[in-house]
Amino acid sequence: MELTDRKKKILRAIVDNYIKTAEPVGSKALSAMPGMDCSSATIRNEMADLTQMGYLEQPHTSAGRIPSPAGYRLYVDELMQDYRLSVDETQSLGQVMELKIQEADRAISQVSKLVSQMTNLPAVAMTASAGAPSVKQFEILSAGAGSFILVVMTNGEMVKNKLIKLPVSCTDQDLKLLSAVLNASLTDLPAEAFTPELLNRVSRSAGPAASLVPVIVDFTTHVLKEQQRSPVYVSGQMKLLGQPEYRDVEKAQEVLATLDSDTLSNLPATLESSAKTQILVGPENIAKELKDTSVVMTRFDIGDGMQGLIGVVGPTRMDYAQITARLSYFAENLGRMFGKPELPPSQDNDTGDD
Repeated sequence: MELTDRKKKILRAIVDNYIKTAEPVGSKALSAMPGMDCSSATIRNEMADLTQMGYLEQPHTSAGRIPSPAGYRLYVDELMQDYRLSVDETQSLGQVMELKIQEADRAISQVSKLVSQMTNLPAVAMTASAGAPSVKQFEILSAGAGSFILVVMTNGEMVKNKLIKLPVSCTDQDLKLLSAVLNASLTDLPAEAFTPELLNRVSRSAGPAASLVPVIVDFTTHVLKEQQRSPVYVSGQMKLLGQPEYRDVEKAQEVLATLDSDTLSNLPATLESSAKTQILVGPENIAKELKDTSVVMTRFDIGDGMQGLIGVVGPTRMDYAQITARLSYFAENLGRMFGKPELPPSQDNDTGDD
């Protein structure tokens, strides 16, 4: 059976679509794509031929098609439109994001001190991903004989690189296939979704480069978990001692020992994703030592898939209305500050004091 230009065009469209959606592709969806100048029935017949030729697979009887390893091979050998990040581009992206994250962290650390001063309570501030971190794109760059650079870009725009040694048997074409398989199978997934079953499936599709999959997955998992961990800034812990509830030294020590970054870094997991401001009262808190305290937290957008969180810890009798109003004010102004692409130099000091 001849592999015509039309069959190649349909195969490329299926691979491109599957890489973006991770969903089987049907003839109806293909016929609606720009530049696909043939009917759904014609596409369906061509897809049946491509399946018979081994370039496509059908996961379920009524489902669309997905690329087979042979389909990926043909795609990377002949059909894929080349675009590669250079090493310089990768380093530049990483430096820009590192600078932005550092600037955000510096601002957040100052916010915790200001919130504590304005509420006369211990304050906490941190950044967190708006959703579970996942890989947006994989790139594989040649680094000379015997090695390559793996580039992992996350949905939070973090870029990380790793130099990996090549098995002797791997060719450039094998790496192209590996890159296509990684982008089709491991993007838009949280680290928890990297199950042994998924990794076995990826390894089977990676051909001669299958031995590289465990190394890549280990590094990718590390990157995603690293993105989940953000610095936590705590200020004003001693202000608790001014509250009548904590004049008992033993009770105060228990609470103060809990007001550390390790414990408070778990706060985002306790908050409802749909709630901008949330109050945890007494036993609702994450640590038993905080069972007689309340936590008020509010969110604001930083951009690039990141959120800031600010809050206070205090006695359950705190003035929730006042605290909530003050935190909301801080959050709204911080959201506007981070939302600006660039602040004029003359406004820097004013912005930091608000």
